[in-house]
Amino acid sequence: MDYQELREQMVKTQLIPRGIRNPGVLDAMRRVPRHLFVDNSIAHKTYEDSALPIGRGQTISQPYMVALMTELLALRGDEKILEIGTGSGYQTAILAELSREVYTIERVGPLAENARGRFHSLSYENIRIKTGDGTLGWPEEAPFDRIIITASSPDVPPPLIDQLAIDGILVVPVGSRYSQQLLKITKTKDGIFREYHEPCVFVPLIGEYGWENAD
Repeated sequence: MDYQELREQMVKTQLIPRGIRNPGVLDAMRRVPRHLFVDNSIAHKTYEDSALPIGRGQTISQPYMVALMTELLALRGDEKILEIGTGSGYQTAILAELSREVYTIERVGPLAENARGRFHSLSYENIRIKTGDGTLGWPEEAPFDRIIITASSPDVPPPLIDQLAIDGILVVPVGSRYSQQLLKITKTKDGIFREYHEPCVFVPLIGEYGWENAD
């Protein structure tokens, strides 16, 4: 299969028509080999307009949602990013293409190890990954210029607000277990500002400041 051509078609038919305009985001979506972040048996589906299972009850997000959340972060290239929910590592790789460094946390150990192997094989040297409760963040590495949460939360975990730098941006799907809306938070010296975007559906964020379990 001509995966490069499939990526180009993904950008032209799924992203640009829906309003993704940031050239850096579009270029990153063209570059990163999404098909390498899933099992070989479903690699042929990775450039379709849908999320896909990656095991352990988790998914790799729909390409449009990856692009939208990345665009909302308004990256310039010099940011230190915290990602909560590594999953397959695909969103992480997109972020690594567009920022100085990415710190990513995955609750499920086997998924974290698989992602670590992908980062190594693709020669990403600006990604650090650990296994743990993402709702607690990574306090010893704070503050972060950007924080992205790739699982649904009833609200924004307070530790992550604390670990966001002044003038930083946080993007998270918030709502119920089965229906959410993308929330962009901007933290300034004057307070926290909330801006709601598209409706979405993500797997639940499990942890001390998220949902109690995956059921």
